[in-house]
Amino acid sequence: MRIVAFGDIHMDLSGIETIPGLDCADLVIITGDFTNFGGRQDAKTVLGRIMARNRKVLALPGNMDQPEVDDFLKEQGVGLHGRGVLFGDIGLIGVGGSNQTPFNTPLEFSEQELTTLLNTGAAQVDQSLEKILVSHAPPLHSKTDVLANGAHVGSRAVRAFIEENQPALCITGHIHEARAHDRIGRTLIINPGMLKDGGWVEIMTAGATVTVTHNGVDTRLEL
Repeated sequence: MRIVAFGDIHMDLSGIETIPGLDCADLVIITGDFTNFGGRQDAKTVLGRIMARNRKVLALPGNMDQPEVDDFLKEQGVGLHGRGVLFGDIGLIGVGGSNQTPFNTPLEFSEQELTTLLNTGAAQVDQSLEKILVSHAPPLHSKTDVLANGAHVGSRAVRAFIEENQPALCITGHIHEARAHDRIGRTLIINPGMLKDGGWVEIMTAGATVTVTHNGVDTRLEL
């Protein structure tokens, strides 16, 4: 199986056309921030462009998307926020929006709310062979949550969930300048950066092996 994941689109539709092989991916995961403070109509425009290339989509709203974007994604049957979805032997757990910021962006949650959303999604894929966490907000104190000034602004709840559950992979975003990969225990964490800057991840599964390609580097995970 081949999964392609990306996010932080922010209405820049040109980036969608730069992903090679998007049309033939078995699943496309969108990690949030379709818009810039936009709602249903903006999200519809972006999702429509993506689904013109591949209709097998699961998606999160980001903190820059209005709450109605989450409603829209669920109405379209692609919403992953606060849910767990089985994809073959892999359980996908999704949490959108972000932890609270100084900027009062449209979709923010307390750390307790994020914990509840994460646990709800995890319970729905409890029997899966392996798990992938899709979280718009990165885990706190990692290479994927650090601002240009060195401050770490990720989520405590996301980090605690990773430490306790140790999914094979966490795909995140939100902090554009923290385009990086890191590990917490066995969990590989990837923030691919903004889509317009070439930020996307390819995940290939073959038997008990998952190969994750980010920035031209392959990482093999054993399930």
